Amino acid sequence: MEEAKDCLAFKGVAERLTLGITRILENMPGVVDVRFAEREPAEKRSLLSWEQKNTCILPEDLRDFYLTTDGFTLTWNVKLDNECVPLGCMTINSVARLCPLLQPVSLFALPNAPSLADLDWEEGNRESGLAPAAPHFDSRSRIFELDSCSGNGKVCLVYKNCTPGVVAQQSEIWFLDRSLCWHFLTATFTSYYRLMITHLGLPEWQYAFTPYGPSPQAKQWASLYQPLTFSCEPGLADPAGDSYLNKLDPTRAFKGKAKAPAPKKKQSAQGSSGGTAKGQGNAGRHGGAKRCRKWCPTR
Repeated sequence: MEEAKDCLAFKGVAERLTLGITRILENMPGVVDVRFAEREPAEKRSLLSWEQKNTCILPEDLRDFYLTTDGFTLTWNVKLDNECVPLGCMTINSVARLCPLLQPVSLFALPNAPSLADLDWEEGNRESGLAPAAPHFDSRSRIFELDSCSGNGKVCLVYKNCTPGVVAQQSEIWFLDRSLCWHFLTATFTSYYRLMITHLGLPEWQYAFTPYGPSPQAKQWASLYQPLTFSCEPGLADPAGDSYLNKLDPTRAFKGKAKAPAPKKKQSAQGSSGGTAKGQGNAGRHGGAKRCRKWCPTR
C-alpha cells in the first residue's frame, strides 16, 4: 500500500516537472517510447560544495530545481518503417556534471598553443548597444555546461563581469554553437526550462535563436511536431516582408485563357451591291459589339 502511494506521489512530481508534456507526446502520431528518468533530489551540501569550488552562487530557481531533482532527462522516439528512431531529448545536467566549460590549462600544454581566449580579439565588432554583451572565454566569464545538445552545441550557465577571487552572483543562459559563437537565450533558468519544454527537445531547437536557424532536416521535424511555434527563417522573406513560402497570386493563378476570335465568314459573291453594303454595315455593328464585350471589365 505504501509503495502504491509512493508511486502516485512520484507521478505527481513528474507531472509537475514535465508540465504534462509526457501525455502530450504520447498522443502525438508516430511518437513512441517516451521516457522520463527518475532522479533523487540533490543534497544541500553538494550545492554548497559546488558554490565554494567554483566561487559562484547558484540562481535561486536553479537551486530549487536541484533540490527537487538532481538533473533532468526526457527522451522520445518516432516510428519510421517499423523502426524506432531517437528524436527528442531534453536534458539538464546534474550538479556533479555542471562542470566549467573552460578547464584549467595543463602544465604540459605548449606555451604558444592557441586557446579559446584568442577568440575575444574581435569583441568590439560583436558587441552592440542593443544585444546583450557576449560572454568571454577568459577569466572575465565563468561558464558551466547545462546541456551538450547531442553534439550540436552547448547550453551554458554564464556568469559575466567576473573578478578573480570575488563570488559571482548574476547569471544568464546562453547557447554556444559549433562555430563557437554565443547566442543569448534567457535571463533566468526557469525561462529556459519552459523554452526547452515548449520546443519538445527537438533536434537543434536552440538554433532557432540564431541568425541562420536550424538545419533543413530539423525544420521538417519542427513543422511536423511543433507546427504552432515553428516559423520559417527570415531569409525566406522578400524585401517587402512577404514570405515566399506558399505565396499565391490570385490574379495569375485564376486568370482564364483568352479565346481566339472566330473567323469572319466570307461574303457571298451573288449579293447585290446594296446587300453587300448592308452586310458590311451589319458586320461593322456586330464587330463593334464584339469589341465592346471584349474590353468591358464588368463582363
